[in-house]
Amino acid sequence: MEPIKRRKFIDLSIKAAGAVTFASLVGSSLDVFALDKENAGAFAFSQIPLPYAYNALEPAIDAMTMEIHYTKHHATYVKNVNDAIKAENLTYKNELEFFSYASKLSAKARNNAGGVWNHNFFWECMHPGPATKPTGKLKAAIDKSFGSLANLKDEFGKAALGQFGSGWAWLTVEDGKLKIGSTPNQDNPLMDNVLFRGTPLLALDVWEHAYYLKYQNKRADYINAWWDIVNWEKVAQRML
Repeated sequence: MEPIKRRKFIDLSIKAAGAVTFASLVGSSLDVFALDKENAGAFAFSQIPLPYAYNALEPAIDAMTMEIHYTKHHATYVKNVNDAIKAENLTYKNELEFFSYASKLSAKARNNAGGVWNHNFFWECMHPGPATKPTGKLKAAIDKSFGSLANLKDEFGKAALGQFGSGWAWLTVEDGKLKIGSTPNQDNPLMDNVLFRGTPLLALDVWEHAYYLKYQNKRADYINAWWDIVNWEKVAQRML
């Protein structure tokens, strides 16, 4: 199936505390808000168009998993968070402000907002393989922080495998240093009340719905296969 036709999103240029511009780091994955044309000034979360066909990431991720993940799970998060925004009269201006007040949000608003943003970010972390290797500034940062790409993969894999239950593994940058950690459920490092914080560069979804149809309970096999489709070029753009 062909990727969904791209809609126009509003470019939001925002800054983390003391960090570089988020829009330059994560590109369109931050464009998760669109104006409600029938209610000027209101905002809503949106899915980014999937950057590839459902079967484009095979054999690492099968077409059925990708289609269900995008059209069912991700789409449901969009509906639920927008319902919560309307019901709770939330008036945050952008996603960074929204997540900066995650501790003040209802469980429905927080969990589903994270579900939308995390998946928008995740889709762009991947592209049809085989993956290339990091170069330039990204490679230098990896070597400085972890010693080698192999060490990064090992540490990232431990974070992904060690996340009990559902959640995410992350590569982030903070004060020029790369860090690896994980968050539970649909939390992300932008939220004010999570233990692992920073500017996201790379993420892996370790909810079972992301891999169970193909890998069943073998999360480690899913993690290992995923490296073949990592979009290092996108990660490098987020370093700028």
